Amino acid sequence: MLPPVCDRQFEASTENFRIESKRVLEPVERISEVLFGLIIVLTFTGTVRPAQAGDVRAILIQALGCTLAWAIIDASFYLIARLSDCGRKLVQLRQLRGETDPEEARRIIAENMPPVVAAHLRMEAFELLHQELKQLEPPSRPRLSKRDWKGALAIFLLASAALLPVSIPFVFMSDAKLALLISHGIAIVLLFLAGWALGRHTSEHPLRVGITMVAFGSVLIAVALLLGG
Repeated sequence: MLPPVCDRQFEASTENFRIESKRVLEPVERISEVLFGLIIVLTFTGTVRPAQAGDVRAILIQALGCTLAWAIIDASFYLIARLSDCGRKLVQLRQLRGETDPEEARRIIAENMPPVVAAHLRMEAFELLHQELKQLEPPSRPRLSKRDWKGALAIFLLASAALLPVSIPFVFMSDAKLALLISHGIAIVLLFLAGWALGRHTSEHPLRVGITMVAFGSVLIAVALLLGG
C-alpha cells in the first residue's frame, strides 16, 4: 500500500500501488457536513425567541444568509486544508526521495499509512515502497485537483441543503411563532436521523449516536437562547 501523495498528481506512476476511494466525499464526511449545517441553522434560529418572532420572511432570509455564509466558509477551509495537505505530502516525498537512512524512510512512509497497516508491514515492504517512491517526479508546487473542487462544491451544497427542510415552515406558515417551533422540531428530527446515519458508519450503536446528536442540538439551542436570545 502506497502512502497517499497529492491526489491524482502521481496517478499515472502509481496506478498499481494505490487504493483510493472513488467518492469525492466519504459517507462520514457527507453526514458530518449535514450535521454542521443543521447546527449552524439551529444556533441562528435558537436566538429568535418565539415571543419576539415577527416577520416570517425576514427570519427566513436571515437564516438563509447565515447558512450560505457558513457553507462558503466551510468549502473554502476544505480547499485550504487540501492544498496544505498536498504541500505537506510533496515536502515528505522530496525528503523521501533523497533519504538514505532506511529507518527514517520507514518512519516517513508509516506516517502516511493507517497505523494498523504500518504496524504489520515488514521492513522489506517499506524498502520496496521506498524504491518505488524514489522513481516518482513530484510537481514543482502543490495544486488543487478537480476532485478537490468537486469536494468543495459538495460541501457547499450539503451544508446549504440543511436549511431546506428547516425553512419549510417559514415558507408555508404566516405565524412566525408556530413556524419557529415546527422548524426546531424538524431540525431535531434531522439531527437524530443524521446522527443515526453517522452511527452506522462509526459505531455499533447508531441509535445512541442519534440520541446524542439530539441532546447536543438541544444544548446548542439552550446556549444560544442564554447568550443571544
